[in-house]
Amino acid sequence: MADLSPQELRVLAAVADSGGFSAAGAFLGLSQSAVSHSVRGSEAKVGAVLFERGRGGASPTPAGERAVALARRILRMYEVLGAEARGAGRDTVAGVLRIAAFRSAALHLLPPALERLTARHPGIRPEVRVVRELGAGTAGEVAAGRADLAIATLNAGGGGVGGATGATGATGSVPAGAAAPGRLLTGLLREEAYALVHPAGHPDPRSLPLLDWDENCGSYTRDWWRAQDWIPRATVKAEDDGMVLTMVGRGLGMAILPELSLREATDAVDITGLGPSGPVRHVGYVTAPESASTLAVRALIRELRSEAG
Repeated sequence: MADLSPQELRVLAAVADSGGFSAAGAFLGLSQSAVSHSVRGSEAKVGAVLFERGRGGASPTPAGERAVALARRILRMYEVLGAEARGAGRDTVAGVLRIAAFRSAALHLLPPALERLTARHPGIRPEVRVVRELGAGTAGEVAAGRADLAIATLNAGGGGVGGATGATGATGSVPAGAAAPGRLLTGLLREEAYALVHPAGHPDPRSLPLLDWDENCGSYTRDWWRAQDWIPRATVKAEDDGMVLTMVGRGLGMAILPELSLREATDAVDITGLGPSGPVRHVGYVTAPESASTLAVRALIRELRSEAG
């Protein structure tokens, strides 16, 4: 198979990102016909149809999704090559560092690590995107080549790349300690217990309706949830854990939340532990093998591990 050039990779990524040949051409400064010709050439080299063409534009086929993800990751290595070469042997790190994180990690876990990172390496420019832990979740941003590192929920027992879907079910999460599907690398940063949170002073919090959010409860906690006959089905689902915490403080119900989420708790709520058999969430980093060796990602992992203690 003939190699694809960097320009051909850029065209594939632009078509996927923009949803069409014309829009990709406008972004790249090329004509629609030039984009179409490039895609056809790439498909011939790869030996697979990469895009479904239609009146509404172009969308990646399964083969195209994989090709585009790899194209983004290869292009990212071109982007960091100069900074890597200049920083080698000098302990200097510079350039954009793209990070994906779920909400509570972006609020409470990343900031102190990034503060130390940028103090030691002023040339680093972090770009943080908050991504919900649904479907592919934050790890999916790494797999798709849109992030260099993600803060994700990890499944200590194994499972596929992805986020959770709520207390009543889950899609699976990234397995800890080894290469995840798609050859993503993971590392555990912290384990945090879930706790019962309820309106302050309530005499019987377990009698309250359950408040939940879509990202709550990974696949590794499902057995625990199923075994708790005192937990009703959620009557209210909020968009994120912060909204759940606010509603609990307003007396609208009780919730079961992990420690990072509870850092925003006020005096309006009480927090009760669930005991040694309660569920535990594993939080860690996810990165691609090629990114794991870069100076910026390695420096960030060091700071995250330092923050986790």
